[in-house]
Amino acid sequence: MSRIGRMPVVIPAGVDVQVDGPRVHVKGPMGEIERSFPPEMKVVIEGGQIIVERPSDLSHHRALHGMTRSLINNMVVGVNTGFVKVLEVNGVGYRAEVDGKNLILYVGYSHPVVIEPPFGISFETDARTRQIKVLGYDKELVGQIAANIRLVRPPEPYKGKGIRYIDEKVRRKAGKAGKV
Repeated sequence: MSRIGRMPVVIPAGVDVQVDGPRVHVKGPMGEIERSFPPEMKVVIEGGQIIVERPSDLSHHRALHGMTRSLINNMVVGVNTGFVKVLEVNGVGYRAEVDGKNLILYVGYSHPVVIEPPFGISFETDARTRQIKVLGYDKELVGQIAANIRLVRPPEPYKGKGIRYIDEKVRRKAGKAGKV
């Protein structure tokens, strides 16, 4: 059996989970998420835990088993505590600020880049450490928005200027050989 798939998802206090066939609805202090799963996967709530069962040992059922359990766990953790992605802005004159809900990036273009957050996403910036935090309860959406912010000015390999994840290592290049 899948090691991840057979682990139960513990439902914390303050989180309400409803299973309606292939649909799972999770509601908590941060928000609510509803998602549809493949009908082969059986999702059951037993004693304050969510258990995902698969019908057979076929390879596609094994793959769906672990994935379904992980997605349900992400939904429960997201509505309970939320997710954060931290990006760092590097470069002379590069900065980020929040204006209302919008994130405004000054990253070397002739104009500031304005990013409007979708529902359930918020931004925080720290001018001193030059960090951008993307916060939300949907892990997939938080990761996608962080990736879109990084795409505005990806880090370049010569000076390392650009927007990168806080834990990302940028491979640096030497530059021209004739330069001393």
